[in-house]
Amino acid sequence: MSNIPRRAAFIAIEGLDRSGKTTQVATLQTRLQAEGIPVKLLKFPVDRTTAIGQMIDSYLRSQSELDDRAIHLLFSANRWELAASIEQLLAAGTTVVCDRYAFSGVAFSTAKGLSLDWCRSPDVSLPAPDLTLFLDITPEQARSRGGYGEERYEKEEMQRKVRDVFHQISSEFTAATWVTIDAGREREDVAEDVWNFVRQLTGGLSSPLERLWEGKK
Repeated sequence: MSNIPRRAAFIAIEGLDRSGKTTQVATLQTRLQAEGIPVKLLKFPVDRTTAIGQMIDSYLRSQSELDDRAIHLLFSANRWELAASIEQLLAAGTTVVCDRYAFSGVAFSTAKGLSLDWCRSPDVSLPAPDLTLFLDITPEQARSRGGYGEERYEKEEMQRKVRDVFHQISSEFTAATWVTIDAGREREDVAEDVWNFVRQLTGGLSSPLERLWEGKK
């Protein structure tokens, strides 16, 4: 019998704005709790009331202007603030589910014209999700949903570029660690797909937590 301690799974849910991420994350959290599985939900940027969070919030609401590189580094710093906490939660047996993670930071900044390699570099060695679920939706479908356009990046042309970068990023990962889900369907159908992939990890993992983009040139 193996003596390797098991840990919980780290799951990231990504997608374009208005792709249904928040709804699906909340649904997943409820499902995990119903199964008796400890779960911690994180949403990046985390806590917009902190010093970094306030700067990010002001920028996203178009109330302030920052250099593209500066805002990218702020988003990365926000993730690093919680990196140790994520590892501790996983080691303690608590599944961590993130609404957006480093992939969003890279996708949005690259879509603005920054180098993909440069955008990845601040997040190298962050805890890597065991599973990333990308909720794929066309910018046209996203635009038809309520609240579209309230934040800085919710413009159809920008979302199209972001989607292209997400697809580029996905090619760097295996089919076991990155799954693209059609989010243009009924939310119940999307939720069922999400659960079918997540439940495979609910028994815990004996493998060590990977580090994001280590060794990537």
